Parts: sequence; structure tokens; C-alpha cells
Amino acid sequence: MSKLTPSVGPLDHSQGAIDAPVTLVEYGDFECPYCGAMHAVITAVQRVMGEKLRFVFRHFPLTELHAHALHAAEFSEAAAAAGKFWDAHNILYENQRSLEDQSIARYAAELSLPADSLTAAFGGRYDERIQSDFASGIRSGVHGTPTLFINGHLYGGEHDAQSLLEALREAAKR
Repeated sequence: MSKLTPSVGPLDHSQGAIDAPVTLVEYGDFECPYCGAMHAVITAVQRVMGEKLRFVFRHFPLTELHAHALHAAEFSEAAAAAGKFWDAHNILYENQRSLEDQSIARYAAELSLPADSLTAAFGGRYDERIQSDFASGIRSGVHGTPTLFINGHLYGGEHDAQSLLEALREAAKR
């Protein structure tokens, strides 16, 4: 069983209480259709689990398969710098079929991000951060997206809400 390396830390993009009994980590790619489906699953699970769940997102853009994945990740990091990572995360998954630069610029405007922040992001300002997430995925045994970890352990179950919820509830009992 693969373990999450490194453990969740203060620099991770996180929703929910730090001391929640269960932490779910997703390695994701904003252009991956399976991650798009997982976004809906995780949203549903978050509603059910409430305060018992902390959700963490780490970048794992599969740039050889998804031409817009890197710029989507860069945009999300520009939004994070403005305190709007989760807004960008949701916009990207809700508009997965429109991730070309022109659409991303429109999403940046919707979030009131300065135009120069997107230019800097596309110029590589956040690539080290994205690469760090990707490298941690490789060290953790990630081979594709989405890959999930529950309390630091690789989740190998089905990617539907009921199966994930059962695994999360079981982890909360331990």
C-alpha cells in the first residue's frame, strides 16, 4: 500500500478543519475527465461528511495527454495567491471543456485577478509549486489521475460517492 509523501502540510490547498478525523488528498489534473467526475463525487462526500473531513488538492497535470492542464494549474495558483484557489478549482472543473487560454483569461477576470497575474502564471511563476506537487505524487506512487489518499494511505476503491463515503467513514472510526 502506497503512503502519501510528504504528509499534508500548511502549504497544501486544503478545505476543512486541520484537526478533522479524516483527510482526503486528491492528486488531480483539471483537464482530466475522470477528475471532473471525481470533483462531483468529492463535493457530494464533503456535504455528507461535513466537519469530519479535510480535503486537500495537489496538482498532477498530465501534460502529455492534456494540452491545457498546465495552464489550468498555473491559473489556479495565481488565484491561490489572491486567496481564491477553491473558486478557480471549481470554475475549472465546471468548465472542463473550455480550458484554452482565452477561457482561462475570462475566468481570471470573473475572479477579479489582475491581468498581469495570469501573464506571470503562464510565464512560469508557479511552476515550481506545481512540479513539487507532481514530484510528491510520483514519490507517493501516483501513476494517473485522479489518485486519492485517505489519512495518508492510497485509496484503491471505486470512484463513486457511496464507496468513497464508506471508506472515509471507516477511516473516521480508526
